[in-house]
Amino acid sequence: MSAFVVTATLTAAVTAALAVSAVGQDTPAAAPAAQQPAAQEPVRFEMWHPNTPKSEADYKVAKWGPRHLPSPGYAFFAQKVLPITSAPILDGVVVTRNGTIEAIGKRGEVTVPAGYERIECGDSILFPGIIELHCHIASPSFDLNDTVHPTNPEFRTLDLISMEHDQIKMARAGGVSTALYIPGSGSNMGGFGTLTKTYGKNPDEALVRFPGSLKIAQAGNPERGSGDLGTDMMGMAEGIRMTLLDGKRYWQEMLAFEQGTGPKPQYDPTLELISGLFRHEYPVSVHTQIYQVVLETLQELRQELGLWTVIVHGTFDGYRLSEDLLKAGVPVAGGPRAYHFDRGTGAMEGVLANYANGGLHGWRSPVLGLGRDGVGVNTDSPVIAEEQLTLQAAMGVRLGWPHEWALRGLTINAARFVGIDHRVGSLEVGKDADLGIWSGDPVDPRSHVELMVINGTICYRRNPDRPEW
Repeated sequence: MSAFVVTATLTAAVTAALAVSAVGQDTPAAAPAAQQPAAQEPVRFEMWHPNTPKSEADYKVAKWGPRHLPSPGYAFFAQKVLPITSAPILDGVVVTRNGTIEAIGKRGEVTVPAGYERIECGDSILFPGIIELHCHIASPSFDLNDTVHPTNPEFRTLDLISMEHDQIKMARAGGVSTALYIPGSGSNMGGFGTLTKTYGKNPDEALVRFPGSLKIAQAGNPERGSGDLGTDMMGMAEGIRMTLLDGKRYWQEMLAFEQGTGPKPQYDPTLELISGLFRHEYPVSVHTQIYQVVLETLQELRQELGLWTVIVHGTFDGYRLSEDLLKAGVPVAGGPRAYHFDRGTGAMEGVLANYANGGLHGWRSPVLGLGRDGVGVNTDSPVIAEEQLTLQAAMGVRLGWPHEWALRGLTINAARFVGIDHRVGSLEVGKDADLGIWSGDPVDPRSHVELMVINGTICYRRNPDRPEW
């Protein structure tokens, strides 16, 4: 279990203009004293997945993609490097080779090996590759809502990924290097998603991990009358529960076999993948929204079934559960709707800000938020184009999400939510060489990607004749 200290403030009026130079300190960003509740101490956010294997070699169900892929030696020099988990570096350099970051530091303090190409990026900002946790665009097909039953755990996206899909090309042009490619929400359980890079010579080379998550949708979108069960909230909740309990029994039988106390169960590929959820090798990513349905997600999946749970969507007034999610260790990757009109008060609320900052949320007393490390952002692409992920973050900042927190929400937070932060999400020696060279602050809608590097390979260069906007 990894713990990250966060400061939870109880106001949605946090400034949206934290200096970019403050980004990267892996300690809480202190809010002004006037924004802190009386005697409020920093709270500890612990994302709940206590049984996750300690190393990739210990995984029994999930399969990890390759690392250290062949790539040239580069030294990227820029006015500012934002590692995210450490202090910004002015006049910095990032050295990469064979898919990995070899060195990072200030110009003149880092030795660039002979033969490495030196790339001067001028006054640009070097930023980690962005991570999208709600993507449906890695396939030539846009219909990922196949529905045979109300729950379809036998489906998977691994077989559909195409690196040369037009929208994947646009995603990497927008700075996105890793995506959780999941089925749609036409059924309560769409199937297993895949964590993939947005560039590679083939899908095997681009693979980060399969499964990336099990996609679940609770209420709303799956209310389509699919099958005899699943047309209303009671039926949908029970269908999800029954399917997952089948997988839990299989997992328990397999554990008994591994411990020498029972026979080996008959292999079932679908139940095998579900068993990985109970091993905490990967999470359930849940398309859930509004207070009541987010509450059902929290109660059924996290508290009743004990699953590593990540909310992807979380829109409308689901933020009213921010303190409950904090206590349960359930993070939120919110979007694509960044706002909520509160009919009771007539106020336009920032969804991401409210999850992060906490506040009254309509209660009699203020509640804690998920803080700096418990909130991310997603697009639900192609609902919103994936290259507009940073725009979704910008809208969150405009509505009160602290700027530094937004940069983390695009990178290290998302990586931690799905258990791939040892590979991606920040610029650190030994991590994958995924970085974007930006013309300015990535959360400023006027900025754009000049150069994109994934697994150490330059995979996108901006056309100098293309207009800037």
